[in-house]
Amino acid sequence: MGNTGAVQIVVMDGATASTLSQILPLLLLTLMVELRRSALHQRISRLLFGVFFLVFGVIETVLVLSIDGTLYPFQWGDLLSALAIFTLLTMIFVISFIDPGTKDDGNRRT
Repeated sequence: MGNTGAVQIVVMDGATASTLSQILPLLLLTLMVELRRSALHQRISRLLFGVFFLVFGVIETVLVLSIDGTLYPFQWGDLLSALAIFTLLTMIFVISFIDPGTKDDGNRRT
């Protein structure tokens, strides 16, 4: 006997969500490499980058949760995967603003 009263939220089919959840992080990585290479990251505000990463993280989380074909109810493994991806995106955001310093050779004068 099935749950006739259960609410299911479908964003897109599982195959599309799976494909997009794999491709979008690669595109994000490519974007970040190009921003660093061209030094555009120094001209764009951190707030704008933060909003972009937040929106990207939400979209990626929704895609990962939708891999089984429904956004809700979700499987716990999907939720843990989505949280891991969101955490990694947060780390990428923080690290992307760290400028490489000069190597300290111990001969610094005060």
